[in-house]
Amino acid sequence: MFQAAKKVQGFHEISDHMEAGGVAAAVLSESGKVYTGVCVDTACTLGVCAERNALFNMITNGESKILRKFYLLVIL
Repeated sequence: MFQAAKKVQGFHEISDHMEAGGVAAAVLSESGKVYTGVCVDTACTLGVCAERNALFNMITNGESKILRKFYLLVIL
C-alpha cells in the first residue's frame, strides 16, 4: 500500500488557485485491490482530501468494503 500511495503522491500546482498531491492515501478493498487518491486543495477551501478520493476511486470501481487504510503525508 505504501508503494501505491507513493506512486501517486507528488505535490504540484494545477493553477494559481489549485494544488494537488501533498497527501496521498491508499485503501485495500475486500477483493485485495488497492485504490489510491491524492488531496486536491483549492483557494476557496472546496478541495477533497486524499482519503476521500481513494474511497471515491474504490466506489467508482464497484467496491464498498475496506480492509485497511494507509496515508502518506509530505511536509513542504
